Amino acid sequence: MNEDITTVEAFDAMIRDSSQGGQVLEFIGGEVVEAPGNAYLSALATHIQVALGTFLKGKNWGHLTGESRLYQVAGERYAPDVACISKSSQPELNGEGAIPVPPELAVEIVADEMNAQEQRHLRIKTSNYLSAGSLVWVVCPVSQVVEVHQPRQPVQIIDKSGTVDGGNVLPGFTLDVRTIFSE
Repeated sequence: MNEDITTVEAFDAMIRDSSQGGQVLEFIGGEVVEAPGNAYLSALATHIQVALGTFLKGKNWGHLTGESRLYQVAGERYAPDVACISKSSQPELNGEGAIPVPPELAVEIVADEMNAQEQRHLRIKTSNYLSAGSLVWVVCPVSQVVEVHQPRQPVQIIDKSGTVDGGNVLPGFTLDVRTIFSE
């Protein structure tokens, strides 16, 4: 990626001043990183977005965003594959720049579970999300599990026979893990 960009301010200027041609870029650990993606990962994100959108419809709780929306987290810029942010945290979504607060729920879908660089970036992001108080779901397509990370709680690994829930963020929301991976 662009090695001339070493500060979040330079990253924000780059995003503001240019079209990324469909690339989703993040600023993680002082580096500009292109978010990995493909049609299958997009389909997984869509399964989660549809379930969350159905749950949130008519509740006036907040906003549901996809990977094209950046969030400010611990001075960095992240583009979770799916995210939920309450209206109390962010009353309106503007069309420019990163949302200035972390999402309450961040969903990160792993493109390559064996890629050390992706795993390093994911660890940084997860740690910073947790420090900010976010609930984090890490979706692992190859092993077909969802890691549930909650602040000050041990990680839970939920396989296809289990269910993830919205915890304190979205009370009452549940999603069978098998539906995430269904074709």
